[in-house]
Amino acid sequence: MTVKVRMVGDDLSVAELVAQARDGDQRAWDALVERYAPLVWSICRRYRLGDDAGDVAQSVWLALVGQLGTIRDPAALGGWLATTTRRECVRAVYAARRLPVAGQVLDVANIPDGRAQTAEEELLAAERHAALREAFADLPAASRDLVALLLVDPPLPYAEISVRLGIPVGSIGPSRARCLDKLRQHPAIAGLINAEAGIAS
Repeated sequence: MTVKVRMVGDDLSVAELVAQARDGDQRAWDALVERYAPLVWSICRRYRLGDDAGDVAQSVWLALVGQLGTIRDPAALGGWLATTTRRECVRAVYAARRLPVAGQVLDVANIPDGRAQTAEEELLAAERHAALREAFADLPAASRDLVALLLVDPPLPYAEISVRLGIPVGSIGPSRARCLDKLRQHPAIAGLINAEAGIAS
């Protein structure tokens, strides 16, 4: 018979673990690291960082330690860790490309230009689009249809949207507001919002 060993954090929510780790509970911190380390390492592997992966992971955990006391939404911790890890990976990749090899003379060919910043901006834009697609896919079908019609270019008049969806014109605005609220509250979007705000109040 196989006996499964239960860890301290198995039955606790992320919010409970964060609260306990914030209060200095080492076992809660260890449970958080155990729960999210596979996420951090999987992102590092995608960037093929090699020996730098350990430094990136350490930077991510240190950043979290610094933010534990100010976390607003512990449920979005996974999204924050993913975004923070990606940013650290991008920094590591570009830092490695910018460092001259011993004995190498810097010349115009290896002086960094603005491409590193552009690549990071493109990565962040791709993360935002992926989070939005995920949140949009989780909306109810009627909400997806409404949002899709509201985003048509050139814009459709509310009267036409009303006819297409079979809903009163007066309900389109409030329904739109509810859809946007659902999108903002989706864990993928909330994770990005919190990551970009430093999950600090």
